[in-house]
Amino acid sequence: MLEADDIAEARERVRETSRWTPLEYSHTFSDMTGAEVHLKLETFQRTGAFKIRGATNRIATLSPEDRAAGVVTASAGNHAQGVALAASRAGVDSVVVMPEDAPISKVKATRNYGAEVELHGVDYSEAAERAHEIEREEGRTYLHAFDDEAVMAGQGTIGSEIVDDLPEVDTVVVPIGGGGLISGIATAIKGFDPGVRVIGVQAEGAASAAQSLAKGEIYERESVDTIADGIATRRVGDHTFDVIEERVDEIVTVSDSDIAVAVIYLLERSKTLVEGAGAVPLAAMLAEQFDYEDDEVIVPVLSGGNIDLNTLTTVIMRGLVETGRYVKLRTVLKDRPGALEDLIDVIAEHKVNIYAIQHDRTSRDIGMNAAEVELDLETRSHEHVAELVAGMRDRGYEVELLA
Repeated sequence: MLEADDIAEARERVRETSRWTPLEYSHTFSDMTGAEVHLKLETFQRTGAFKIRGATNRIATLSPEDRAAGVVTASAGNHAQGVALAASRAGVDSVVVMPEDAPISKVKATRNYGAEVELHGVDYSEAAERAHEIEREEGRTYLHAFDDEAVMAGQGTIGSEIVDDLPEVDTVVVPIGGGGLISGIATAIKGFDPGVRVIGVQAEGAASAAQSLAKGEIYERESVDTIADGIATRRVGDHTFDVIEERVDEIVTVSDSDIAVAVIYLLERSKTLVEGAGAVPLAAMLAEQFDYEDDEVIVPVLSGGNIDLNTLTTVIMRGLVETGRYVKLRTVLKDRPGALEDLIDVIAEHKVNIYAIQHDRTSRDIGMNAAEVELDLETRSHEHVAELVAGMRDRGYEVELLA
């Protein structure tokens, strides 16, 4: 099994390409949670995520013959970029298979770092099947995204940086997809102090680790569905599961709505852009998915910031809805001059800003002398939304909340 000495050796290798990323105390999230929160900002890592560490360490272990034959891997995005850059820096040819709906930004970045990219399959598992075909056909070495001890050791260098920078740490919170990141970090943390907690977090739509622990064997999902594409895997790895069983204290899950809220808080309050997978540790804290003490020293590992802009737009809107900052509603007006103006007056009285109005007199769901109106509104809080809706209903409007 992976040991702390493996991570110590990896530190020397990954120094070639990776940065020692910041560990910053957050006044905002400490105030919000009551804990002492320090953010491990892998968002500032080369390629924008932690994966460059494991990829560099694994490529450094290749024999001269394997280096000459080249490498192949499968990835939803961040491992792809890590392998592409690490291979280019080492002079090794690389092919990366990515799911067909992988974020465009990650596909472009992988190509720009020097890899040949092939799009195949609906998710990581199907992309991996194709990558193994290329492995057999071309004699390349397959670089697993997480179920490889050299990869796990490289990711574990994050844990050694945390304990060097913050030896008083009580709890480290880590995303789980396939389990390579948490396996490495847990090994480093427990090697430093077995009493430090390591908590894993998965998206509800891609949660397999908690079920695996409960069953005592690996549980594989039939599909995944989450905005956190970086951890959208059907199952944890064989090697990573062994480490998780032994060294991870607890695994919790968060909803996509929880993730969206964490992303917008990080943007707004910490001026930090984090992808869905990277936001899950903070999402778990804000949603109170695990117990902690006041003033407990907690490090959420923000594992990456490579979020597609189209996805970011969706996440921001979802986060605004979840925090009461945006609402979409529908009502029906009498089809007469001034009816819309009267409605706008009510909205203005409640200090609500209008993003958009859609006015429809042709809907079959309303009377011939009526008009259906949908409004996109900027609000301040859930309480503000409730006040607006109550005020509209007091004026005789029927109100249906759409978002």
